[in-house]
Amino acid sequence: MLKPLGDRLVVKVSEEKEKKVGGFVIAGASQEKTKTAEIMAVGDGVRTLNGELVAPSVQVGQTILMDSFSGTEVKYNDQDLVIVRESDILAIVE
Repeated sequence: MLKPLGDRLVVKVSEEKEKKVGGFVIAGASQEKTKTAEIMAVGDGVRTLNGELVAPSVQVGQTILMDSFSGTEVKYNDQDLVIVRESDILAIVE
């Protein structure tokens, strides 16, 4: 598995389904401004100016909401993954 550095996370984005309204297909990307993703790996955190390590506030396995245009898409072991910063997370889904 990929090991992200600093405050970065490796996430797997959930597939969006198309919706039909009155016979018209509405693409999921045009409806949603956010994506749902599962956290696959978490970095060690970020260092403050004093050198103290601040641990991330999320854990592997949690489901999050993130902006649809955030992060860098990568392909690893035939999986489509996205590397994002912790600050790109909008909410944790519980």
